[in-house]
Amino acid sequence: MQIHFAEKVETVPLLNNKSQSTTLNEIIPSVKQLSSIDKVKLIRILAEDLDKSESVYPLEPHKVYYLHTPYNMFGIAEMLMDTLKISEVKT
Repeated sequence: MQIHFAEKVETVPLLNNKSQSTTLNEIIPSVKQLSSIDKVKLIRILAEDLDKSESVYPLEPHKVYYLHTPYNMFGIAEMLMDTLKISEVKT
């Protein structure tokens, strides 16, 4: 699988020299050479940075968002099947 990035990419300041900047396309080859553990660490660092950022809309930092799933919702499958049967009879 190859990842292709747009030609115009936002520049990212280098950590060791604030006067220079680099593009995402220049960083990707270096990131690919990292060990799996270092990649996970990088993901965590970036996720924490996003979590602290106020520009991520509509998410709020440190807020818990609940995801509704059908797990432990006993009887839902039967109710769904009954609803489908009723809609089939009507059509």
